[in-house]
Amino acid sequence: MALIAPRVTPGLPADDARNLARSLQDSDDITVFVDGTVHRLPNEARDAVVDLLARLSRGETVTVSSVEEMLTTSQAAELAGISHTYLRNMTDRGEIPVEYRGTHRRIRQAAIIAWLETQKKRQQAEASAGAEESTDSHS
Repeated sequence: MALIAPRVTPGLPADDARNLARSLQDSDDITVFVDGTVHRLPNEARDAVVDLLARLSRGETVTVSSVEEMLTTSQAAELAGISHTYLRNMTDRGEIPVEYRGTHRRIRQAAIIAWLETQKKRQQAEASAGAEESTDSHS
C-alpha cells in the first residue's frame, strides 16, 4: 500500500470544539449533505467521519490521508481479466507501471483501472472507425 499525501487540519477553536462535542454526544446518526442532497453514509464511512469530528471536537490537530491499494500481479491480472503472464509481459514493457517489494511486483489498483479505461476507449475508437469505413464503402 502506498500513502497518498495527507491533509492536516488544525484543531478547532475552543467554542467550535465545544459546540461540535455537544452535537456528537450520544449521536450515531451522521447525515451528509452534498450540493443539497442528503446522503446516508455506510457504517464504515460513518465511523470514520464520527471519529474525525470527535477528534476535532477535542481541539486535536487531525491528519487525513488514504492508502492506495497495491495489488499482486495475480490480483491485478484477475481485476483486468487477463492472464498473469500477459500482465507480467506488459509490466516488463513498461505499459503498466510496477513497483518492486524485494523481488515481488506490486501494481497500483489505479494503474489497472486506468489501463482498462484506455482499452475501452481504444475499442470504442476502433468500433467507430469500423462503422465509418462500412458506411463509406456502401456509398
